[in-house]
Amino acid sequence: MVIKGVSRLLLCMSLLTATASWAADIHGRSSTQFLTGTSGFTSDRRQNELDEYLRLSITNIDAAGKFSLQGYGRIGQDFGAGDGLNGRLYYLYGEYRGLYDKIDFRLGRQFVNLAAGSAIIDGVQVDLRNVGPVGFTLLGGRDVLFGFGGETGDPANTAFGLAAYLAGFKKTDAEISWFRKWDGGDNSRDQLGGNFRQQLFNSLQVYANARYDLVTETFNEVQAGVKFFPTSSLLFTGEYYQSYPIFDTTSIYSVFAVNRYQEGVLKVNYRFNEIVSVYGGVTREEFGDGGGAFVWQAGTALRPIDPLGITVEYDARNGYYGKTNGIISDVTFDITKNAQVAGGIDFDVYKRDAMTGDEYARRYYLAGRYRLAKNLAVSGRIQDDVNVRYTKNISGRFVLDYDF
Repeated sequence: MVIKGVSRLLLCMSLLTATASWAADIHGRSSTQFLTGTSGFTSDRRQNELDEYLRLSITNIDAAGKFSLQGYGRIGQDFGAGDGLNGRLYYLYGEYRGLYDKIDFRLGRQFVNLAAGSAIIDGVQVDLRNVGPVGFTLLGGRDVLFGFGGETGDPANTAFGLAAYLAGFKKTDAEISWFRKWDGGDNSRDQLGGNFRQQLFNSLQVYANARYDLVTETFNEVQAGVKFFPTSSLLFTGEYYQSYPIFDTTSIYSVFAVNRYQEGVLKVNYRFNEIVSVYGGVTREEFGDGGGAFVWQAGTALRPIDPLGITVEYDARNGYYGKTNGIISDVTFDITKNAQVAGGIDFDVYKRDAMTGDEYARRYYLAGRYRLAKNLAVSGRIQDDVNVRYTKNISGRFVLDYDF
């Protein structure tokens, strides 16, 4: 089914391109990618996969420029698996904006996102706006799920959502919404959600997001924070986050007991000048049943000369489950405006068990990008992972991007 969907996307592109009398504008990107590496999901079998990603946008279809078509999909082949072609159609929809200057209408496969939940659906989304200080969203359709080999789930699985949000307020965003999913006719998800963001005094921003599960009568996600920027060079961030895992009611995992995760974050970012900026922070993690940890972070970004960028970051974590500390360092260099290279190293020292000594993990990488023409570029990355599992694990990705 997914292969057919991607084929429809390719056919749609070819037909519209071949129609000389069509006044529509067709733009997009073709990205051909070759990936090689070893994955634990494939029992250490080396994967050599060739994928073709296609993103398509067709606008100015009608005289008023209100109707457009959007599509994005992938088709690929893992040469070592012997499973044939596989693919995913991420979205393919038609959109009409400004019906009676009040209604936006989107039909087809699409990603929908509300404060209460998100999904990929084969269905419809309708936005009602310009009716006062509040706008409304209605959406629904077949719930699309992807598994390791393609689409999974019952064809009758559905998702539905409603939202109301503030409109026309430059410094205030707010939404309340309801989101429900059905799995084979059974209610699998039923959630309320809300988000809020407010800008104050041109130097302070407060925000909050929450999701409440109606089935278990508990908050499964809460986030609240404040950002304070007294100058354009200085930023303070304080944030609280909690997560309580909620599984679909039709899932076997819904019967297992889980703990609530909580964290508090304090961060500061400061830019001295165009050459030097620094940042640091601390996070307190709480896993329940007395388990907790502190995470410390400090880093700097340097640009001693215009084409050269250097970043160095140190992280240290102590508590549940174990002790870790490490360094991440990256270097980028613009050879010309069309050619860039980069390289870096991750070095981690960790101790998971008091009966064992320190263990080490390292990652090295080299990357580059070269623009062959205004609409054509090649890029690649090669990395090697060395850790307790691998003495050598080389992987790579090579990409050819064509914009049209």
